[in-house]
Amino acid sequence: MSLQNLLITEAGGIRTITINRPDQLNALNRDTIAELDQALTEAENDRGVRVLIITGSGPKAFVAGADIKEFAHFSVEEGKMLSAGGHKQLFDHVERLNKPVIAAVNGFALGGGLELAMSCHIRVAGDNARMGLPETSLGVIPGYGGTQRLARLVGKGKALEMIFTAGMIKADEALQWGLVNHVVPQEQLLAKCNELAVTILKNSPSALASAIRAVNAGFEPGANGMQREIEEFGKCFGTADFKEGTSAFMEKRKASFTGA
Repeated sequence: MSLQNLLITEAGGIRTITINRPDQLNALNRDTIAELDQALTEAENDRGVRVLIITGSGPKAFVAGADIKEFAHFSVEEGKMLSAGGHKQLFDHVERLNKPVIAAVNGFALGGGLELAMSCHIRVAGDNARMGLPETSLGVIPGYGGTQRLARLVGKGKALEMIFTAGMIKADEALQWGLVNHVVPQEQLLAKCNELAVTILKNSPSALASAIRAVNAGFEPGANGMQREIEEFGKCFGTADFKEGTSAFMEKRKASFTGA
């Protein structure tokens, strides 16, 4: 599959995936979701990629939502399939990726756009960012994890308020509620994301992957997060990264991790 709707760049182990549909405010259609699925799989399998940044092209929008005209006439069963397919292909894929994913939220992150940002492990917003889940104004609810991930991040009451009102909040309010990790001037957005990525690069890739799995387990139905932490902690002792990290500490030098 050729990537018609994405731009991909890479420098120093940091791969940036830019959703490039500016005329549609980077709205997620089926082709774009499929391309993102492919791009994530390729990044996951590339040992040279250590951290991912996902953003939208142009200053107006990260992702302004899903492409409504694609599903306006769907039946009940088609609606269920749309949601389930999106979870598997993109939103759960991002959340469970074995490498840290940073969302660089520029402009509007609405509906599926906010759901994509919430799937990422870290969110950095430009000061022009506007975030919301407007689905109830269309007679539907968020279907790509919004009802679950938003409540985990900002609490049940605020999540229900945002879903009920279908309104947008500004970047500073998103920071106040814990929806984003940082807010920076728009022109500094990618620089801040790269700064975070460079800091992450100093640490063990295998440990980062274990941390992602352990933290995610705490939010998975039926999973025992504490037990998963014990298992992942133990696995770390069998890695080359653990041997390198502890040796470097005792030898008072910087560790050189391989991800093994």
